[in-house]
Amino acid sequence: MTQFVLLFRSDLKEMKSRSPEEMQKAFKKWMDWRDSLEKNGHCKNFGQRMEPSGKVVRGRAKAVTDGPFVEVKDSVQGYLLIEAKDMGQAVDLAKGCPILEWDGTVEVRAFMAA
Repeated sequence: MTQFVLLFRSDLKEMKSRSPEEMQKAFKKWMDWRDSLEKNGHCKNFGQRMEPSGKVVRGRAKAVTDGPFVEVKDSVQGYLLIEAKDMGQAVDLAKGCPILEWDGTVEVRAFMAA
């Protein structure tokens, strides 16, 4: 089995426009999806949700600016570490992520071998 990180990206403004009822339904879908990954032995670490803002340190000058990146529409909202037999299976698991229903994205990345 190989470890992968799933990075969840979404448009924070779009998410904030959802009603409390829509947010509750979405939360249940997230929990059901995570429970399914865990039950089937794919979840390695549940990760955590991330605050919508932070700092970015850039380049040799080590310039510090407010983040996340202002020039992008979506930003990383959280992550999850999973185990899958290969990239194909990891992508199939990512396709079940509820963030996709809100036009979000799931970036699937393998860790480099040592």
